Amino acid sequence: MKIAIITGASSGLGKAFAEKIAKTGGVDELWVIARRVERLNTLANELKIAVRPLALDLGNTKSIEEIERLLNEEKPDVRYLVNAAGFGKFGNYNDLTREESRGILDINVRALMDVTLAVLPYMSRGSRLFEIASSSAFQPLPGFNIYAATKAFVLSYTRSLRWELRGRGIHVTAVCPGWIKTEFMKVAVDTRNGILVKNFWAALQPSFVAGCAMLGNKLGFAVVTCGPHTFIHRLAAKILPSWLIMGIWRLIR
Repeated sequence: MKIAIITGASSGLGKAFAEKIAKTGGVDELWVIARRVERLNTLANELKIAVRPLALDLGNTKSIEEIERLLNEEKPDVRYLVNAAGFGKFGNYNDLTREESRGILDINVRALMDVTLAVLPYMSRGSRLFEIASSSAFQPLPGFNIYAATKAFVLSYTRSLRWELRGRGIHVTAVCPGWIKTEFMKVAVDTRNGILVKNFWAALQPSFVAGCAMLGNKLGFAVVTCGPHTFIHRLAAKILPSWLIMGIWRLIR
């Protein structure tokens, strides 16, 4: 059985990937993972493909064990893995609780890595792996520091994986968009200093980012930024000193 596995599939970019993959064909079933079972069930009813809703909290390591159990039991051919689960919080180091800080690290880094390692044995030549990073991965971002640091990990991890998996013929892409029009902002501002970031200019639609990422992966791109402004941002971060980029960020945030 050929399947796609998508985390963070209840809304936003994860849901957009589920909708795109369902239309492209090539898989028999989607395994969609998120905490909100009612949204997963709604998605399953909307898509014209077999969908298996998996209501799992990836912040709990037992959820990874459940994914491993299902994979071992059914031994599917995973044609797509999309790691879209993640969140961030606006604020300086002293604005976030330790629990919030650990949660960002746990979902954005540990869970992404654990899901990837659990699924990779079931991927084969021609399979496609999408690790959702962010343009925030290109430099440190004061006031959004932990999130940016986690996405820098995702970018570095994905680029290394790409080389390590070349012999297996798995197509790997780090997706590094800017702002996306999702529920992300509602979660991000819910801190003691959520107004630290106010401007979400040039925000993109999730469906556009998902389509751009899939096209970039098909073309063999290691990194996809999904927009001219984020591409310029990526280039600028390579040329300009980080203190200058952080200064610009402070002015426009």
